Amino acid sequence: MDTLKHKILTYYRQQVDDRIDAFKDMIAALTEDASNDAKGSAGDKHETALSMMHLEQEKLNHKIGEFIEQKAVLEKINPDVTATKIALGSLVTANGLLLFVSAALPKISIDGKSVIALSPKSPLGEKMMGMLVGDTFEVNGTKYLVQEIV
Repeated sequence: MDTLKHKILTYYRQQVDDRIDAFKDMIAALTEDASNDAKGSAGDKHETALSMMHLEQEKLNHKIGEFIEQKAVLEKINPDVTATKIALGSLVTANGLLLFVSAALPKISIDGKSVIALSPKSPLGEKMMGMLVGDTFEVNGTKYLVQEIV
């Protein structure tokens, strides 16, 4: 049976893979458009269109790079490991919030529970790292109590 942590990790891995695939498809479409455009165009308009397509491809490649970094972080996480201290891959309950220490990813809902994925390098993530159940910390004027670590 999959635990909540397994479900969260599987969901985020799928989301990141889907995004990478979508951006690769967009780049392929731009490349195809550029080659088709090259056959039928000439002059300054053609050069401008090609330049714009190349800029768009660079942006998409940058986005793919970001998602590949997120995927690498997610791949490092073993959902079967439960640490006593908050670390990469920890599922933490603090102030009733469910926080998944992984990469900065969109908030999701799994089994009716809202999950916030955050980077260990984020302000909240940095403060939490290494904490134990019962520890308290403050970020931006809000006090947090670590209630559970999975």
